[in-house]
Amino acid sequence: MMLSRQHKLLVMKIVSLFSVVRGYNIPIIVLAQYLSAIFILAPEKRALDILLDSYLFMIVFASAITIASGYIINNFYDSQKDLINRPNKSMLDRLVSQKTKLSVYFSLNFMAVLIALIVSWRAALFFSAYIFLIWFYSHKIKKYAIIGNLTAAFMAVLPFFAILLYFFYHHISFDEIENHRSHFAVISAHAMFLFLLLLIREMIKDLENLKGDLANNYQTIPILYNETISKQIITVLTFLTVLPVYVLINIYDVGYMDIYFYVCFGAMLFFLLYLWKSNSKEQYLLLHNVLKFLIVSGVFCIVLINPSVLWHGKQLISNF
Repeated sequence: MMLSRQHKLLVMKIVSLFSVVRGYNIPIIVLAQYLSAIFILAPEKRALDILLDSYLFMIVFASAITIASGYIINNFYDSQKDLINRPNKSMLDRLVSQKTKLSVYFSLNFMAVLIALIVSWRAALFFSAYIFLIWFYSHKIKKYAIIGNLTAAFMAVLPFFAILLYFFYHHISFDEIENHRSHFAVISAHAMFLFLLLLIREMIKDLENLKGDLANNYQTIPILYNETISKQIITVLTFLTVLPVYVLINIYDVGYMDIYFYVCFGAMLFFLLYLWKSNSKEQYLLLHNVLKFLIVSGVFCIVLINPSVLWHGKQLISNF
């Protein structure tokens, strides 16, 4: 009987740690990095060649464990706030001690830098800076309006630039830079669209977590100003998403992925209408989930750019 209880406790602690590192998000990030590499950065190569690239795997793996460690340190600093904003999740997360969380945090960071160092010193430097930025954001920056939102959204797109830098230094010679310039422009436009969605989501989270932020002296936009100002900024950011989408659809070839962008725009219009009617945590949570759905579905829709790349690469053409 005692053994059974120990097993149950162990399982609960594993589930708790999975919740802390948000293990359900990590596979989506890994998938997004690989799909970006296959369909945007190297469409001329077979998907299998990309998947079997051991150095790329190490960059993706280092990104995944760095993000996991980021969730841990964020959870560590937000433990009091989460008791108010997410009481059920907070109680589950507390099954793992703060000491254990910090031990896992440092272990994951050390592992990430070591793995990146195998790829190159530049990769190790990139992930060291990324780890420091995540810590500094969790410890200081996130408590402040605007800069906290911008930093959170910026950190979320950094793993994609890790892939970009990897291809730049390991797969593209100086003579080929001109041919691949459009690839960089495409992933930058995708990153800008994702950045805006993530920034909107961060501001929705500020509205959703208003009580906990206020109790813990967080200086978010709804607290410093009011909810109306926050909604106005979100509305402006939503309309700004038109710019990167215009570039992707009208200047570069994104294949059938333009269907996703059209559907996304329709969803965002309903999102704005509901936003201005919302005034409760439950309503803001629904808006938050809508944004999460659009972001995750956008990852899978990268395949629509050119599905044939899965079987064989395509030749580079001048207008891509």
